[in-house]
Amino acid sequence: MAVVLSTATLAPSQRADYWHDLVSGTFIPLDVELYEPEPSAGTISSERLGPLQISVVEAGPQAVSRSARRISQGGEEYLTVTLQHRGTARLTQDGRQVLVAPGTFTCSDAARPYRREQPDDFRFTAFRMPKQGLGVGDGELRAVTGTLFHAHSGTAGLVAGYLHRLAQQAAGFDAYTGHQLALTAADLLSVLIHERRGRLDPRAPEAARGMLARVKEYVLSNLGDSGLTPERIAAAHHVSVRHLHQLFRSDGTTVGRWIHRERLERCRAELSRRRGPAPVVSAVAQRWGFVSPSHFSRAFRTAYGMSPREWQSAARAEG
Repeated sequence: MAVVLSTATLAPSQRADYWHDLVSGTFIPLDVELYEPEPSAGTISSERLGPLQISVVEAGPQAVSRSARRISQGGEEYLTVTLQHRGTARLTQDGRQVLVAPGTFTCSDAARPYRREQPDDFRFTAFRMPKQGLGVGDGELRAVTGTLFHAHSGTAGLVAGYLHRLAQQAAGFDAYTGHQLALTAADLLSVLIHERRGRLDPRAPEAARGMLARVKEYVLSNLGDSGLTPERIAAAHHVSVRHLHQLFRSDGTTVGRWIHRERLERCRAELSRRRGPAPVVSAVAQRWGFVSPSHFSRAFRTAYGMSPREWQSAARAEG
């Protein structure tokens, strides 16, 4: 569920201090400078997907800065990716400055000073993620800070498109799915960082992780399709079926086993629902790609130690 914080109910004279607290409390310790004598209302709406925090920010003209003093107050373990939707911005970090427009995105490393100026009313989505999950060093991160990425093509377009869809659908994911999708976001960003550094070798583990992340996103988007086969998945990503199997072997599983597990997890989560009418077990199975009810029942019992109906009854009784 989204957490929505706003200064709309406050008098303009009371908004500045409260907005500063909202910004620093939501992200990391920051200094905030509002450009309007009577500040416009500002709103921050945030969702959490595992280690990833997604925040949509709408407000009036202002600047935020990360000084050495603010860095000493904590938060240096995060990287923030910001997709600009409305208004322009100027980002300065690591000796570089870029002009940000709608349809572009930037990265800010909280371990070093930076400044982001928004001279107009604006709206953006910020993705705060732990740098540890990216598997890259500080030197590699410097290749993407203070740099402008266009969200329409190439690896940058893939990253932006994935993050945008993730933000739109975040409220609908269960905890397990949200965590997995957050890890995929980190993998894709890691590929972008290595590409920008000129170190992306198609045979390297980072490139394989990025391809596997794209494949998994595709599978999760089509999980309810009973015709989802390795051949179809490979064709959609312009790779051989053999290479597809190699990708999943590097992850310690197989294509079929991973799809089977993800489908069972969705069914388990839906059958665990305690409010409203109880969903029909066969309908749940079909919705997530199981053709045979008897096969689904056997697979469910093997995975969770009881039949789907027993699981559903136990969950509703507990509720």
